[in-house]
Amino acid sequence: MRNTIKNIKRIEPIWLILVSCVILFSFLSREFLSLRNIINILLQISVTGIIALGMTFLMISGAFDLSVGSVMALSAVVTVISVPSMGVGAAIVMGIFSGLAVGILNGFFVVKGEINAFITTLGSMFGIRGIVYMLTREHPVICLNENFQILGNEEFLYIPIPFLIFLGLAVVTDFVLRKTIHGRNSYAIGGNKEAARNVGIPINKHLMINFIICSFTAAIGGVINASRMGSATPILGRDTAIKVISAVILGGTRLKGGYGSALGTVGGVLVLGIIQNGLNQLNVQVYYQILIDGLILIFVIYIDSKVDKFCKE
Repeated sequence: MRNTIKNIKRIEPIWLILVSCVILFSFLSREFLSLRNIINILLQISVTGIIALGMTFLMISGAFDLSVGSVMALSAVVTVISVPSMGVGAAIVMGIFSGLAVGILNGFFVVKGEINAFITTLGSMFGIRGIVYMLTREHPVICLNENFQILGNEEFLYIPIPFLIFLGLAVVTDFVLRKTIHGRNSYAIGGNKEAARNVGIPINKHLMINFIICSFTAAIGGVINASRMGSATPILGRDTAIKVISAVILGGTRLKGGYGSALGTVGGVLVLGIIQNGLNQLNVQVYYQILIDGLILIFVIYIDSKVDKFCKE
């Protein structure tokens, strides 16, 4: 009995929350655990999950990026409008590079310009969104190329390709964070930037890399979303940053940095995806779902502040 209690205590809270959500919605909806709905959940969480992995790098090092939704929209639009003239492969590369460019700019202003990450990424969020509106002329852009739509809609052994990409990137993220110098230094920077600087860790270099990684995953998310929908809209990703940051904090990453994991982020993304899907299964009105999203964000920030206070004591 004691061993069982000890094992339960070792389990990260996010997984207990996940199991609780699954049990709750399986009782409330007969269709919740159907194969079709499970596949739908995996597909729905894929893009958010991919972007959340990039955000995990950044938040562990003590920063965050509010522009990921705009980067997602930019890469989607650039890819879609480039397919007819450049072909699928080159268009995807172009879309991802557009996102990388934003990451480089964000990193430059934060690292070299010494501008607060909140101010920098808030500005780029609005600036990039303006570029997206100019490129689309405030209308959706459509791509009917069947080869382009494969990436976001095909399955392998009933598992959606976007979810497999998410899982693959989660494995890579976990390895980089736990087994590489960059990962260990990111934790050190987020935990205590001055101490990291005193022991010779190149803080600017690692922060720049993490801003680029975050924008890279946002760009991948944009390309996958465009492939899945066969189109890109100027309003794509408007609430992505909030959902992503909520998932990362819910998964155990500290808002001030220094702590977090890829596995925890996967759990956070799954929990939010299950809640959203469960509410849809129960036909909960959209405005109530938005309210619940806001309450979840407040909850995770409250828990993060309590953890931070506990650690200081």
